[in-house]
Amino acid sequence: MIVFPAIDLKGGQVVRLAEGDMDRATVYGDNPAAQAQIFAAAGSQFLHVVDLDGSFAGRAENREAVEAILQSFEGHVQLGGGIRTRESVEGWFNLGVSRVVMGTAALKDPEFVKDMAKEFPGGIVVAVDARDGFVATQGWADVSDVAVVDLARRFEDAGVASLLFTDIGRDGLLKGANIEATVDLARRVNIPVIASGGVKGLDDIRLLALHAEDGIEGVITGRALFEGKLDLAAAIAMANKE
Repeated sequence: MIVFPAIDLKGGQVVRLAEGDMDRATVYGDNPAAQAQIFAAAGSQFLHVVDLDGSFAGRAENREAVEAILQSFEGHVQLGGGIRTRESVEGWFNLGVSRVVMGTAALKDPEFVKDMAKEFPGGIVVAVDARDGFVATQGWADVSDVAVVDLARRFEDAGVASLLFTDIGRDGLLKGANIEATVDLARRVNIPVIASGGVKGLDDIRLLALHAEDGIEGVITGRALFEGKLDLAAAIAMANKE
């Protein structure tokens, strides 16, 4: 199982939000590239980067910071946040992004996302962000009437690399990952699932890794790392062990 340390960007700074609320941002640094290097030094070969401002604007708002991360980190960078056009998808791949995460576009224009998945095999991740079981979009500001599993099933056999499942009600709160809902989704679709939201410590990593055979591909963690609740090297070792 892959451990993805998260770098969320707001105004060029490294932040974490509570429940996706831009007004509840905690700043952890003003040098995203240096943070990427810290994660690399701990043994990470993967990063999950989100342009939070871009999620709301529908276009890249932290391009300079993302480009600095790409230049400083030698591993795989998975990027999300406001990527909703062919030009932006192609542009990020050309700059060296390994995977592009699409959320709002997946709900509002699924055929476009499917086209991108065909054009960039293994490069498109569909974000399935959940609030009380329903899909949220526009940087989690809007909640739809589409159930999480229904959106996920629209992309079966479409060639997407993974589903990124986030329980918004836990995100950034260190409440523990919603393992039951994540595993349930993984069992109900034939697409690998990445868990996100609420990871609070090594036990979350262990429990998710035990379900790798159910389709859990990875886990994203942010605040737990920044606040010293989780050691990244230990998390990677645990994920590989299980």
